[in-house]
Amino acid sequence: MKCVIQRVKSAEVSVGGERVGSCRRGLLVLLGVGKGDTEDAAAKMAGKVARLRIFEDEKGKMNRALPDIRGEALVVSNFTLYADCGSGNRPSFTGAEAPERAEVLYRLFASRLEELSGCKTETGRFGADMEVSLVNDGPVTVILTDADLPKGNG
Repeated sequence: MKCVIQRVKSAEVSVGGERVGSCRRGLLVLLGVGKGDTEDAAAKMAGKVARLRIFEDEKGKMNRALPDIRGEALVVSNFTLYADCGSGNRPSFTGAEAPERAEVLYRLFASRLEELSGCKTETGRFGADMEVSLVNDGPVTVILTDADLPKGNG
């Protein structure tokens, strides 16, 4: 599982001109699900994102997480995070999970993020051609992968 997390002042996702999800101050999460990812990994990644301290405190230090600022989240599926450009110039996406399984884990991630953060969490439309707009805050962009997740039951 891979996440590109952007701290935003606002973000929205549209499909065919229709807004399907948005957030105010908080996080835009681009989520890629890889082959072999599990429900446990999705839950752990959601927990990591919910606890990620990338919002500034009164001293200007990044010490606050999404729940601390009562922010919102927008989660957008993005299988292209699994692009492999090692052979030639055309990316291969063989590392991405099959759509049916990926959608289950994507939805689980979004619901767990909302549950664990206590913050409003909206999503894009899985598998659709989406337009994502955002006002980046910082900019602050963080990439999380399976390697960043707690091991075992942590």
